[in-house]
Parts: sequence; C-alpha cells; structure tokens
Amino acid sequence: MKIDHSFTKALSIFTLLIFFSACSSLSSLKFSGNDEADMDEPKALNKVSTTQNINIRWNESFEGENTLGNFLPSFSSQLVYFSDSNGNIKSLNSSNGKTNWEKNYGELSSGIAAGFGILVVSDISGNVISLDQENGEVIWRTNVKAQVLSLAAISPKFVVVKTDSGELIALDKNNGVVSWSYRSKLPALTIRGSSSPVIDANQVFTTFDNGRMGVFDLDTGFPLWDGAISYVSGSSELENIIDSDSSPLIEGGYVYTTNYQGNLNIFDISQKRSVWQSQSSSFYSPLLVKGLIVLVESESNFKTFFAKTLEESWSSDSYLNRNLSNPISNSGFIIVGDFEGYIHIIDPVNGKTVGRKKISKKPIKALISRSKTFYAIDEAFNLFALNI
Repeated sequence: MKIDHSFTKALSIFTLLIFFSACSSLSSLKFSGNDEADMDEPKALNKVSTTQNINIRWNESFEGENTLGNFLPSFSSQLVYFSDSNGNIKSLNSSNGKTNWEKNYGELSSGIAAGFGILVVSDISGNVISLDQENGEVIWRTNVKAQVLSLAAISPKFVVVKTDSGELIALDKNNGVVSWSYRSKLPALTIRGSSSPVIDANQVFTTFDNGRMGVFDLDTGFPLWDGAISYVSGSSELENIIDSDSSPLIEGGYVYTTNYQGNLNIFDISQKRSVWQSQSSSFYSPLLVKGLIVLVESESNFKTFFAKTLEESWSSDSYLNRNLSNPISNSGFIIVGDFEGYIHIIDPVNGKTVGRKKISKKPIKALISRSKTFYAIDEAFNLFALNI
C-alpha cells in the first residue's frame, strides 16, 4: 500500500498534539496531599551576576509565523540574506541592516541558503528556487514534488535538498536539473521538521526521520555508508519516534549526530562506524566549544562532555522546560534563546549564566553565529543582529 507522506506528517502532528494535550491534562491532576510543582512548568529564571553585556546592533522585521524555527539567515561577504514564510526575501548590509534589494516569490517553506554566487529558497508547492545573489532575480525553478523544510546545501556543481517525504535530491547548480536522488524509509510517525544536508570532502552527510545517518558520494549519489544514531526501544509508536531533525556536525574526522528520544552519537569517518554514544534526546546539533561537546536536550536541560575523553563535564537544569533555541558559540561563550524572548550567555567552563537580555516579546526560535556578530530570529520573524 502506498503511503501519502503528507497525510502521515499531518497525522503525526495531530496525534502529537492530542498526546501532549493529554499529558498536560493528566499532569494537572493531583492526588490528596500532593503539593508538588507541575513538572512541565517552565523553570523560573534565577538572578545572574552579569559580566557580559548583549548589544543590539540592529533589527529588521519580516512577516509570517516562524513556528518551526527553520528560517535562518545566510551570508556572503558583508551581506546578510533573509526570507520569511510570506515570501519576502531581502539582501541586507550586515553592518547596519539597510536593505540592498528585496523580492517576493510566494509562500516559502524554509529559509535561504547562500553559496557560490546563488541563493536557494523553497516554496510551499515544492519548488526549489535559485536566485542571483546580486539582484535576487530567478535563475531557475525546479519542483521536487514535496516540501523542503530545511536549508539547501550548495557546492560549485550541485544544490542538495532534503524533502519532508524523506528524499535527498541533488540538483544541477546551473540549471536545476535533477542529477540524482535517494529516498529513505519514513517511520509511521514523525515530528514535522527536517535537518539540512551537509557537504564535506565531496560527500553528502544527512540524517533521516528513521534515526539513521547516511553518507553519499556528491557526484553520483551512491550510498557510501550509513549508521543508526539510535534504535527504537519503546512499546508504542509515540515512544518510537526517533526523528533526527538536527544536521550532522563534522569536525576533526568525526561526525556528531543527535536525535529525539535517542542518542548523542559520534561516527568515525575513516572507520565508517559509530565509535561512541550516550543516551539523550535533542532537536539540535551538538555544539563544540572550549574543548566541550555541549548538548541542549529536548526538555531544555544542558549536558556536556569533554571532547577528548568523552567523560561527562557539567550538566544543568536551570532552563528546564523553557523551550531553548539551538545553542551557538560566540566570543567563546555558549548562547541560547528561550520562549520569553531572552538571550542567555553561559560560561562553557562551569555552566554559569554570565549575561542575559530580553530582546523580544516572542519566543526566540533560532540563533546563528557569524564572526563577532550573532543573529537571533523570533517567532514573529524579527531578525536581530547582536554582539557581546
């Protein structure tokens, strides 16, 4: 029987909403004499002794609702490119946020990627669109028959995208013609979202909703090797959701991967296999900073390991249930955003918060670091350029 994956995605979301709603209802019930706090309640912020200040250099407002947090800016030289779900695309001066040019190409499903003279966006009808960086004019448009929810990866020859139906597709960078494709097997239930493919050493690294990572030859699409980030171990389909919606991180001959209800798993590229793993659940790629592997778990706890020995360093539940954004490194610090619009600066040596600033009334959905500046995007598509 052929499965309609768009229906599967919709069913997944609907089922999860019911599940989490039910969990919320159940958690509100208390037995006689039980005065314990709600375990799902966001943890209140502790006062911090600020030693690092956060400065807003400029901000620019866009349109739409950034619910998935999958709209990120891209960069080229002194320019910042950003798009919103309503189709607005702008080229901005990175120093002051002034607009160089702007276009609109209809409702978009993911953010903008930049590389090798082009920009790439994807719309809700499954079109992958290549634009000229200089003026935003369309170079080519190719329909891949499914939505692309993550940033494209761009090389001198190819544009590689991953669709929400689990297909990895390489398009010719010059004309958009499909060069090769690979379709993974989707599980019965998934979380709406998708990781971006990563190109390194003429290979494509990507993670899939079935909890596996695959490595492909960039020129031919030939599968070189793959491995399980984690295996299903629950007794129900909800317990067996092991989506990997985080991109693989490649550093020093290793690939660092995470997935939901699964593991932090490190693969050795030369050996083509997993060499270490630790049980964890995360929506985000791990972060390497100051000799540590830093992980923000799905309930917004921090877990860290020494990169050399892989022994546990510090952990923290200071931001439990605060719906933290992805972690980034800037000026040697760990930076995250939360659901109340705060930006937090954390010392990677000991996990202590050393700076904090509320920049928005909306949740911070994503962060990205670029040189001495870092950028925050909130749920209302406000783009902030900040520094420490």
